[in-house]
Amino acid sequence: MSQAALLAQGIASMGLAVSDEAQQKLLAYLALLQKWNKVYNLTAVRDPLEMVTLHLLDSLSVLPHVNSKNILDVGSGGGLPGIVLAICKPELQVTTIDTVQKKVIFMRQVKGELGLNNLTPVHARVENFQPSEPFEMVISRAFSEIGLFIELTQHLMAKNGQWLAMKGVMPAAEIDGLPIAPTQIIPLTVAGLDAERHLLVFENNV
Repeated sequence: MSQAALLAQGIASMGLAVSDEAQQKLLAYLALLQKWNKVYNLTAVRDPLEMVTLHLLDSLSVLPHVNSKNILDVGSGGGLPGIVLAICKPELQVTTIDTVQKKVIFMRQVKGELGLNNLTPVHARVENFQPSEPFEMVISRAFSEIGLFIELTQHLMAKNGQWLAMKGVMPAAEIDGLPIAPTQIIPLTVAGLDAERHLLVFENNV
């Protein structure tokens, strides 16, 4: 099966609305990721079809839960889920941040080649980042444990904004030690992936 067919099939089975144009851009992004990965080692996943499932469809699983004017993707790496969200939601202002310069250079290349005017890749440590306005949503797919994620990004969050922590197996031990409880724990289904995925949502009510 081709990457395009696997992507289209996954999107359909997950009940997502992703235009043909956006699907083409997702595949173009994946092609860039594969090309740059040979030199830059952006991801450990090498198999082209696994990339569709583990990168694109996994990132797309949060699409229905992102409803804000702007979002910050912390520790974005090669742009997951930030670039995927930017492609699928052109009206959403997406900022991706990473401490590794080569990953940010790659994300800037993707922005240029795919014409993603709503994407802003930033090379910085998140605790030192001072944006011009706060974010309504802050998301992380591969960042550290949740308590640290919230602590390091507190200064970036709008009042009543939301943290979205993408996790695998339900991290019960992590949640027990947190100063705030999640307002939602959403089981995610990723087409073709027989593993647990959860989205933990926290509200910024401070």
